[in-house]
Amino acid sequence: MTDPTTIAVYNAKFDDYVALENGERRNPSLDRFVEMLPKSAHVLDLGCGPGNTAAFLQKAGFTVDAVDASVGMVKVAAEKFGIPVRHATFDDITAQKEYDGIWANFSLLHAPKSRMPDHLATLHKALKPDGVFHIGMKLGTGEHRDRLDRFYAYYSQTELEDLLTDAGFHTLNATFGSGTGLDGSRSDWIVITAHA
Repeated sequence: MTDPTTIAVYNAKFDDYVALENGERRNPSLDRFVEMLPKSAHVLDLGCGPGNTAAFLQKAGFTVDAVDASVGMVKVAAEKFGIPVRHATFDDITAQKEYDGIWANFSLLHAPKSRMPDHLATLHKALKPDGVFHIGMKLGTGEHRDRLDRFYAYYSQTELEDLLTDAGFHTLNATFGSGTGLDGSRSDWIVITAHA
């Protein structure tokens, strides 16, 4: 299930989001993810946004399948970087043992909690054995809408790690931080790297 209001916000505010993404510093989690991948890896960028990460991964020599549920983001990513990017939601992922790595950086937080076990199971199946999975989520409890009316699901570290374990993943490490998002509010977050 995809929340149309959330997608509409990204479609309407993609310029603001692009500016926010362009202002971010180098991501140490991305560097760690890249180091864990084999050369010429096939990577899924799930919720690629304006394409910055997908372009970085492609430049690093990887084959990248970049997808986003926002038509606006897909258009920006394709025009700005010339990368192959397609319009797709979490429910459109059907690959089986295809990817060496999946980068889901603050995208699955827009999925309802009731759907998270299915999404994680699907992504586990999409990874090759011992494939690398990166997931970034906001810390907290419940499901809420932000100031821009985007839907968010919040998790504790234990809750997220239990979901990953149930889907067949093995957690390697977790890092924490906080940052200001598109709506101007500051949030605590968690990033987990896991193996299939």
